[in-house]
Amino acid sequence: EVQLQASGGGLVQAGGSLRLSCAASGITFDDYAVGWFRQAPGKVREGLACITPGGTNTVIADPVKGRFTISTDNVKNTAYLQMNSLEPEDTAVYYCGADCDQYSNKYWGQGTLVTVSS
Repeated sequence: EVQLQASGGGLVQAGGSLRLSCAASGITFDDYAVGWFRQAPGKVREGLACITPGGTNTVIADPVKGRFTISTDNVKNTAYLQMNSLEPEDTAVYYCGADCDQYSNKYWGQGTLVTVSS
């Protein structure tokens, strides 16, 4: 069975940092691209970052460029989203998925809540 487990969310003050993790079982990130997404109440789901199979290339969405980075650890088969300089507008439930297209992804993590206070 394929599972993605997202973790690392929590409450953080504006300007702080968090690192989210997405641990995979049943698939390898050498074969699948991994994406990070978020959805805030009343807003559509938003793609944030993508890393290609094997971590050879990354794409970061414009609203979070310069603040968020995506990476994978092949040994641990885990993807990460490093979030710096967090703002209250970043408050949302964050999801990881494989692949990077939210409309065709086969696998999703359960989501982890990030709350940024002012």
